[in-house]
Amino acid sequence: MAGNAYVSRTVGQNKRSGVILSFAAWITGILFIIPILWMVLTAFHSENDAAKNPPAFFAALSTSGFSSFWAAHPVGPLLNSLTASVVSTLFVLALALPAAYALSIRPVKKWTDVMFFFLSTKFMPVVAGLLPLYLVAKNTGLLGSVWAMVIIYTAMNLPIAIWMLRSFLAEMPIEILEASQVDGAGFVKQMYKIIIPLVMPGLASAALICFIFSWNELLLANTLGGTTAQTAPVFLTGFVTSQGLFLAKVCAASVAISLPVLIAGFAAQDKLVQGLSLGAVK
Repeated sequence: MAGNAYVSRTVGQNKRSGVILSFAAWITGILFIIPILWMVLTAFHSENDAAKNPPAFFAALSTSGFSSFWAAHPVGPLLNSLTASVVSTLFVLALALPAAYALSIRPVKKWTDVMFFFLSTKFMPVVAGLLPLYLVAKNTGLLGSVWAMVIIYTAMNLPIAIWMLRSFLAEMPIEILEASQVDGAGFVKQMYKIIIPLVMPGLASAALICFIFSWNELLLANTLGGTTAQTAPVFLTGFVTSQGLFLAKVCAASVAISLPVLIAGFAAQDKLVQGLSLGAVK
Protein backbone atom coordinates (compact mmCIF):
# COMPACT_ATOMS: atom_id res chain seq x y z
CA MET A 1 0.00 0.00 0.00
CA ALA A 2 2.82 2.36 0.88
CA GLY A 3 4.45 1.58 -2.45
CA ASN A 4 1.25 2.38 -4.37
CA ALA A 5 0.87 5.67 -2.49
CA TYR A 6 4.46 6.60 -3.32
CA VAL A 7 3.91 5.83 -7.01
CA SER A 8 0.68 7.86 -7.09
CA ARG A 9 2.39 10.80 -5.36
CA THR A 10 5.29 10.64 -7.84
CA VAL A 11 2.93 10.52 -10.84
CA GLY A 12 1.00 13.50 -9.44
CA GLN A 13 4.19 15.50 -8.93
CA ASN A 14 5.37 14.72 -12.47
CA LYS A 15 1.99 15.76 -13.89
CA ARG A 16 2.07 19.08 -11.99
CA SER A 17 5.66 19.70 -13.14
CA GLY A 18 4.61 19.03 -16.73
CA VAL A 19 1.72 21.50 -16.49
CA ILE A 20 3.97 24.18 -14.98
CA LEU A 21 6.67 23.68 -17.62
CA SER A 22 4.09 23.76 -20.43
CA PHE A 23 2.62 26.99 -19.04
CA ALA A 24 6.11 28.54 -18.76
CA ALA A 25 6.90 27.47 -22.33
CA TRP A 26 3.71 29.07 -23.64
CA ILE A 27 4.38 32.31 -21.75
CA THR A 28 7.96 32.43 -23.07
CA GLY A 29 6.77 31.78 -26.62
CA ILE A 30 4.14 34.52 -26.40
CA LEU A 31 6.72 36.99 -25.04
CA PHE A 32 9.00 36.23 -28.00
CA ILE A 33 6.23 36.51 -30.60
CA ILE A 34 4.70 39.80 -29.32
CA PRO A 35 7.48 42.09 -30.74
CA ILE A 36 7.20 40.34 -34.12
CA LEU A 37 3.42 40.76 -34.19
CA TRP A 38 3.82 44.42 -33.22
CA MET A 39 6.32 44.90 -36.08
CA VAL A 40 4.01 43.29 -38.65
CA LEU A 41 0.98 45.26 -37.44
CA THR A 42 2.89 48.55 -37.43
CA ALA A 43 4.10 47.87 -40.99
CA PHE A 44 0.46 48.04 -42.15
CA HIS A 45 -0.27 51.38 -40.46
CA SER A 46 0.29 54.94 -41.61
CA GLU A 47 3.21 56.89 -40.13
CA ASN A 48 0.91 59.00 -37.96
CA ASP A 49 -0.87 55.96 -36.50
CA ALA A 50 2.44 54.09 -36.04
CA ALA A 51 3.89 57.00 -34.03
CA LYS A 52 1.01 57.22 -31.56
CA ASN A 53 1.60 56.42 -27.89
CA PRO A 54 -0.04 54.19 -26.75
CA PRO A 55 0.01 52.28 -30.06
CA ALA A 56 -3.14 52.45 -32.19
CA PHE A 57 -3.45 48.73 -32.91
CA PHE A 58 -6.95 49.05 -34.40
CA ALA A 59 -6.25 52.03 -36.67
CA ALA A 60 -6.98 51.87 -40.41
CA LEU A 61 -4.58 49.65 -42.33
CA SER A 62 -2.26 51.15 -44.93
CA THR A 63 0.42 49.86 -47.32
CA SER A 64 2.27 53.18 -47.53
CA GLY A 65 5.23 51.71 -45.62
CA PHE A 66 5.70 48.95 -48.20
CA SER A 67 5.28 51.46 -51.04
CA SER A 68 8.08 53.58 -49.56
CA PHE A 69 10.25 50.46 -49.18
CA TRP A 70 9.90 49.41 -52.84
CA ALA A 71 10.29 53.02 -54.01
CA ALA A 72 13.78 53.01 -52.44
CA HIS A 73 14.93 50.30 -54.95
CA PRO A 74 15.77 47.39 -52.58
CA VAL A 75 16.46 44.81 -55.31
CA GLY A 76 20.22 45.48 -55.41
CA PRO A 77 20.77 45.11 -51.62
CA LEU A 78 18.53 42.03 -51.53
CA LEU A 79 20.54 40.40 -54.32
CA ASN A 80 23.80 41.26 -52.55
CA SER A 81 22.54 39.66 -49.32
CA LEU A 82 21.28 36.63 -51.22
CA THR A 83 24.62 36.20 -53.03
CA ALA A 84 26.73 36.61 -49.89
CA SER A 85 24.50 34.30 -47.81
CA VAL A 86 23.97 31.50 -50.34
CA VAL A 87 27.53 31.36 -51.74
CA SER A 88 29.17 31.54 -48.30
CA THR A 89 26.83 28.80 -47.01
CA LEU A 90 27.79 26.53 -49.93
CA PHE A 91 31.49 27.17 -49.25
CA VAL A 92 30.98 26.43 -45.55
CA LEU A 93 29.29 23.08 -46.24
CA ALA A 94 31.93 22.11 -48.81
CA LEU A 95 34.72 22.78 -46.29
CA ALA A 96 32.98 21.67 -43.09
CA LEU A 97 31.98 18.17 -44.21
CA PRO A 98 35.52 16.84 -44.96
CA ALA A 99 36.83 18.65 -41.88
CA ALA A 100 34.19 17.02 -39.68
CA TYR A 101 35.01 13.68 -41.34
CA ALA A 102 38.68 14.09 -40.42
CA LEU A 103 37.79 15.02 -36.83
CA SER A 104 35.30 12.20 -36.21
CA ILE A 105 35.49 9.14 -38.46
CA ARG A 106 39.24 9.34 -39.10
CA PRO A 107 40.36 11.52 -36.17
CA VAL A 108 43.68 13.29 -36.61
CA LYS A 109 46.18 13.70 -33.76
CA LYS A 110 45.15 16.17 -31.06
CA TRP A 111 41.74 16.59 -32.64
CA THR A 112 40.35 17.95 -29.37
CA ASP A 113 42.84 20.84 -29.58
CA VAL A 114 41.69 21.49 -33.13
CA MET A 115 38.05 21.57 -32.03
CA PHE A 116 38.88 23.95 -29.18
CA PHE A 117 40.73 26.20 -31.63
CA PHE A 118 37.62 26.36 -33.81
CA LEU A 119 35.54 27.22 -30.76
CA SER A 120 38.03 29.84 -29.54
CA THR A 121 37.66 31.78 -32.80
CA LYS A 122 34.14 32.69 -31.65
CA PHE A 123 35.42 34.19 -28.38
CA MET A 124 36.89 37.32 -29.99
CA PRO A 125 34.44 40.22 -30.53
CA VAL A 126 33.86 40.97 -34.20
CA VAL A 127 34.68 44.63 -33.70
CA ALA A 128 38.22 43.67 -32.56
CA GLY A 129 39.03 42.39 -36.05
CA LEU A 130 37.27 45.16 -37.93
CA LEU A 131 40.34 47.30 -38.74
CA PRO A 132 42.59 44.40 -39.90
CA LEU A 133 39.78 43.06 -42.09
CA TYR A 134 39.20 46.51 -43.55
CA LEU A 135 42.91 46.93 -44.39
CA VAL A 136 43.15 43.45 -45.93
CA ALA A 137 40.04 44.05 -48.04
CA LYS A 138 41.36 47.45 -49.15
CA ASN A 139 44.82 46.15 -50.12
CA THR A 140 43.40 43.15 -51.98
CA GLY A 141 40.87 45.23 -53.93
CA LEU A 142 37.87 43.48 -52.33
CA LEU A 143 36.62 46.56 -50.45
CA GLY A 144 33.15 47.44 -51.68
CA SER A 145 32.70 43.98 -53.20
CA VAL A 146 30.20 41.33 -52.20
CA TRP A 147 33.00 38.73 -52.42
CA ALA A 148 34.66 40.25 -49.37
CA MET A 149 31.56 39.35 -47.38
CA VAL A 150 31.44 35.87 -48.95
CA ILE A 151 34.97 35.17 -47.66
CA ILE A 152 34.35 36.68 -44.22
CA TYR A 153 31.00 34.92 -43.71
CA THR A 154 32.57 31.61 -44.76
CA ALA A 155 35.33 32.04 -42.18
CA MET A 156 32.86 33.13 -39.50
CA ASN A 157 30.40 30.25 -39.93
CA LEU A 158 32.84 27.43 -40.68
CA PRO A 159 33.62 26.57 -37.00
CA ILE A 160 29.91 26.37 -36.16
CA ALA A 161 29.20 24.03 -39.08
CA ILE A 162 32.17 21.78 -38.21
CA TRP A 163 30.99 21.46 -34.62
CA MET A 164 27.45 20.62 -35.73
CA LEU A 165 28.46 18.10 -38.40
CA ARG A 166 31.06 16.37 -36.25
CA SER A 167 28.42 15.25 -33.74
CA PHE A 168 26.53 13.51 -36.56
CA LEU A 169 29.54 11.88 -38.17
CA ALA A 170 30.92 10.68 -34.81
CA GLU A 171 27.82 8.53 -34.29
CA MET A 172 27.82 7.04 -37.78
CA PRO A 173 28.34 3.23 -37.65
CA ILE A 174 31.88 2.67 -38.88
CA GLU A 175 30.83 -0.80 -40.10
CA ILE A 176 28.90 0.80 -42.96
CA LEU A 177 32.01 2.57 -44.24
CA GLU A 178 34.14 -0.53 -43.80
CA ALA A 179 31.64 -2.59 -45.77
CA SER A 180 31.64 -0.03 -48.56
CA GLN A 181 35.46 -0.11 -48.64
CA VAL A 182 35.34 -3.89 -49.03
CA ASP A 183 33.05 -3.32 -52.03
CA GLY A 184 35.64 -0.98 -53.53
CA ALA A 185 34.11 2.41 -52.70
CA GLY A 186 36.64 5.23 -52.43
CA PHE A 187 36.42 8.36 -50.30
CA VAL A 188 34.49 10.38 -52.87
CA LYS A 189 31.94 7.61 -53.46
CA GLN A 190 31.56 7.07 -49.70
CA MET A 191 30.94 10.75 -49.23
CA TYR A 192 28.38 10.96 -52.04
CA LYS A 193 26.58 7.63 -51.59
CA ILE A 194 26.71 7.05 -47.82
CA ILE A 195 27.82 9.95 -45.66
CA ILE A 196 25.85 12.82 -47.19
CA PRO A 197 22.47 10.96 -47.19
CA LEU A 198 22.97 9.85 -43.57
CA VAL A 199 23.90 13.33 -42.27
CA MET A 200 21.37 15.25 -44.40
CA PRO A 201 19.43 16.55 -41.32
CA GLY A 202 22.70 17.90 -39.92
CA LEU A 203 23.64 19.46 -43.26
CA ALA A 204 20.22 21.10 -43.55
CA SER A 205 20.31 22.54 -40.03
CA ALA A 206 23.90 23.77 -40.43
CA ALA A 207 23.08 25.35 -43.80
CA LEU A 208 20.03 27.14 -42.45
CA ILE A 209 21.87 28.51 -39.42
CA CYS A 210 24.80 29.71 -41.57
CA PHE A 211 22.36 31.33 -44.03
CA ILE A 212 20.52 33.17 -41.22
CA PHE A 213 23.76 34.37 -39.60
CA SER A 214 25.04 35.66 -42.95
CA TRP A 215 21.74 37.29 -43.92
CA ASN A 216 21.41 39.17 -40.61
CA GLU A 217 25.04 40.33 -40.29
CA LEU A 218 25.31 44.13 -40.24
CA LEU A 219 28.63 45.41 -38.85
CA LEU A 220 31.02 43.79 -41.36
CA ALA A 221 28.63 44.37 -44.26
CA ASN A 222 28.46 48.07 -43.42
CA THR A 223 32.26 48.33 -43.15
CA LEU A 224 33.37 46.16 -46.07
CA GLY A 225 30.44 46.49 -48.46
CA GLY A 226 29.82 50.21 -48.15
CA THR A 227 27.38 51.65 -50.66
CA THR A 228 28.60 49.73 -53.71
CA ALA A 229 27.82 46.29 -52.23
CA GLN A 230 25.10 47.32 -49.81
CA THR A 231 23.30 44.39 -48.16
CA ALA A 232 19.71 44.27 -46.94
CA PRO A 233 20.44 45.01 -43.22
CA VAL A 234 22.58 48.03 -44.24
CA PHE A 235 19.83 49.15 -46.59
CA LEU A 236 17.35 48.88 -43.71
CA THR A 237 19.32 51.30 -41.53
CA GLY A 238 18.91 53.95 -44.23
CA PHE A 239 15.23 54.32 -43.26
CA VAL A 240 16.16 55.61 -39.79
CA THR A 241 16.50 59.38 -39.95
CA SER A 242 16.82 62.16 -37.40
CA GLN A 243 13.86 64.03 -38.87
CA GLY A 244 10.30 63.01 -39.68
CA LEU A 245 8.38 59.81 -39.06
CA PHE A 246 9.89 56.53 -40.17
CA LEU A 247 8.51 53.82 -37.89
CA ALA A 248 6.03 52.30 -40.38
CA LYS A 249 8.64 52.34 -43.18
CA VAL A 250 11.24 50.62 -40.98
CA CYS A 251 8.74 47.96 -39.88
CA ALA A 252 7.61 47.38 -43.49
CA ALA A 253 11.23 47.06 -44.64
CA SER A 254 11.97 44.70 -41.73
CA VAL A 255 9.02 42.48 -42.65
CA ALA A 256 10.05 42.39 -46.33
CA ILE A 257 13.71 41.67 -45.54
CA SER A 258 12.78 38.97 -43.01
CA LEU A 259 10.65 37.04 -45.51
CA PRO A 260 13.53 35.07 -47.17
CA VAL A 261 14.73 33.87 -43.77
CA LEU A 262 11.19 32.95 -42.68
CA ILE A 263 10.55 31.08 -45.94
CA ALA A 264 13.85 29.19 -45.61
CA GLY A 265 13.04 28.39 -41.98
CA PHE A 266 9.57 27.02 -42.74
CA ALA A 267 10.85 25.08 -45.76
CA ALA A 268 13.57 23.37 -43.71
CA GLN A 269 11.63 23.25 -40.44
CA ASP A 270 11.44 19.46 -40.20
CA LYS A 271 15.10 18.97 -41.10
CA LEU A 272 16.14 21.76 -38.70
CA VAL A 273 14.27 20.32 -35.72
CA GLN A 274 15.45 16.81 -36.53
CA GLY A 275 19.03 17.95 -37.00
CA LEU A 276 19.22 20.05 -33.85
CA SER A 277 17.49 17.33 -31.79
CA LEU A 278 19.80 14.58 -33.01
CA GLY A 279 22.81 16.82 -32.49
CA ALA A 280 21.73 17.55 -28.93
CA VAL A 281 21.21 13.87 -28.15
CA LYS A 282 24.47 12.83 -29.72
